[in-house]
Amino acid sequence: MSPGHAAARLPRPGTAEGRAGLDALASAPARALIATDYDGTLAPIVSDPAAAYVHPVAIAALRRLSGAVGTLAVITGRPAAQAVELGGLASVPGLVVLGHYGWERWANGRIKAPATPPGVAAARRELPGLLHAAAAPDGTRTEDKGHALAVHTRGTADPDAALARLRGPLQALAERAGLTVEPGRRVIELRPPGMDKGVALRDLTAERAARSVMFCGDDLGDLAAFAAVRALRADGIPGVNVISAAPESEVPPSEGDLVVDGPDGIAALLAALGDIIRGGAPPGPPGSR
Repeated sequence: MSPGHAAARLPRPGTAEGRAGLDALASAPARALIATDYDGTLAPIVSDPAAAYVHPVAIAALRRLSGAVGTLAVITGRPAAQAVELGGLASVPGLVVLGHYGWERWANGRIKAPATPPGVAAARRELPGLLHAAAAPDGTRTEDKGHALAVHTRGTADPDAALARLRGPLQALAERAGLTVEPGRRVIELRPPGMDKGVALRDLTAERAARSVMFCGDDLGDLAAFAAVRALRADGIPGVNVISAAPESEVPPSEGDLVVDGPDGIAALLAALGDIIRGGAPPGPPGSR
């Protein structure tokens, strides 16, 4: 596809700040950072988390962007190794995967992570009894992520009511264990404090001396990263927030500079960026949602 055609199909942010961020990224990609969430952004939301495969167009686009964009990253609540294996992310040269909201780091086939705080083990021991005492409904599922614990209610008869029932007891457990609570899409996660997607994004931006940033996300856990992009803009680093909007998304459209149609839209955006950056064409005219 010609650069002109790619520019014409690149959606434009609805805010001046977002447009400046996208323009800065496209004009100087070697100094840019593109980061994205996994579930609901690169991969669709599915009933079985083990079947959440990355959109094939997105993988191809990330491979094409590799080497042209300074830093490509995936920042996810999943364990880093799980995201890499499930998504085929090892096929993207130079990609950095920050798992557990930045607690783990995968790069070049290796994972680095600090020791798991003892509070996680304490919460792990107490969690089964707590769920029994709280009368967690049938279909409630726990997920042990090693560095964190998650309680999912998607499989219950009334997921939102189940989440509301468990929120208080889980918050109390987190406080006793010295952990923090991360709410998500029909899930509550207990994890070590001091790290979220916003901290992870800002740390990676500083480490790579990035001069422009784009973050793509769809869930409550991504709000901290969206806020980080806005803070970076206030510090003089242009940035653009992209919301992957789907029926399951819980992020208000106002959080983003650009809203696209779920993982299909994210894949198309990354592909258009790859065509423009590799072809050297500037972004196209306004035309986004």
